[in-house]
Amino acid sequence: MTETTERIIAVLKTIPRGKAASYRDVALASGLVNGARQVVRVLHSMSEKYKLPWHRVIRADGRIALPPEQGGELQAGLLRSEGVKVSKTLKVDLKKYSAF
Repeated sequence: MTETTERIIAVLKTIPRGKAASYRDVALASGLVNGARQVVRVLHSMSEKYKLPWHRVIRADGRIALPPEQGGELQAGLLRSEGVKVSKTLKVDLKKYSAF
């Protein structure tokens, strides 16, 4: 595992229940200026193994990136169970719920 991947995992683990972060914000907190896609790759390949809070990471515009029928509704449900308000269009107010 690379040092960059380790930093991304460490940042992801700091996102508390009831909060969310954008892929961009996780990348920036990990020291990566343009690393949002790398955050996506880490989440996709390592969430289960490292018990990462994948459901707390969303797009910079507040929308859940996954299509509703391919995990988006599941992600919304997990966020809602932690007290995060998710709209019917699967959008979160990052100004209110941002972890960073």
